[in-house]
Amino acid sequence: MDKVSAYDYTLPESLIADHPPAERDGARMMVLDRASGSISHRFVREFPGFVDDGDLVVLNDTRVIRARLLEPGLEVFLVEHLADRRWRCLVRPGRKFQAGSHGMVAGAHFVVEEVEADGCRVLLFDTEPDHEHRGHIPLPPYIRRSDEPSDSARYQTTYARQDGSVAAPTAGLHFTPGMLAKIPHAFLTLHVGLGTFRPVKVERISEHAMHSEPYSIGAETADAVNRARRVIAVGTTVTRVLESLPRGPLTSCEGSTSIFIHPPYEFHRVGALLTNFHLPRSTLLMLVCAFAGREFTLEAYHEAIRESYRFYSYGDCMLILS
Repeated sequence: MDKVSAYDYTLPESLIADHPPAERDGARMMVLDRASGSISHRFVREFPGFVDDGDLVVLNDTRVIRARLLEPGLEVFLVEHLADRRWRCLVRPGRKFQAGSHGMVAGAHFVVEEVEADGCRVLLFDTEPDHEHRGHIPLPPYIRRSDEPSDSARYQTTYARQDGSVAAPTAGLHFTPGMLAKIPHAFLTLHVGLGTFRPVKVERISEHAMHSEPYSIGAETADAVNRARRVIAVGTTVTRVLESLPRGPLTSCEGSTSIFIHPPYEFHRVGALLTNFHLPRSTLLMLVCAFAGREFTLEAYHEAIRESYRFYSYGDCMLILS
């Protein structure tokens, strides 16, 4: 199924979650069993019951930065920290900020060093912008509201520790410290970039150029993965990292991945997947279709719509078992 139209579905706007559930582990969890082809309806708090002896749950410990910087008549979105005081950014209005232009945001002056082909600007600041205190949480564009104080905690996993993402690894938002204490787990880091929201604009998905994101895996996690009977990936970010690495024993490593996982990809490290519900025609939905099968995945999505599941970043999730 190489056509992007094969990964489409219609979602009522009312099912897009614009706020998180009252409790992190109170979200609904649809369970897909690939072996039996069955679908059942559970809650995230029941997830530890699906973790068997010898399993390892792998999570992404990236931390979302307060990337949205606002001043009257100016918005700067921090996309990537390139070097000391130098950032790749989206700037609005872009027409006013060409190469050589100056501005000020979040307590720092900047000059536009370069305008890249995709419209991003490379900004050199005179001091690091104070995004931690003056920035806003970068909620996804389909959440059509301004960020609120509660988003500082809820659009962040409870185990986030490595600064660098501009979007949350949303499957991890469901986990509480109590849940983690019940399951064998390990962490890796992949910093989520704006490319996660980039639409597929070509008709044939094999022609789509995937964005690249930096990752790192420590020795402790590599050893745990090597010993695991089954790896349960929490989210597509963890899946992309593990599947981008060569077969054979893992070692501590860092790099970047632009892997694009779509049918008929064959997985060699991930044995089960917990993931939220994703946008139609998105690379994330294509990854899920590669893991569970396109027909089974879309059947599950249609059932989720019938059952009024909440979709996207602050929504419910599905657990796909082998």
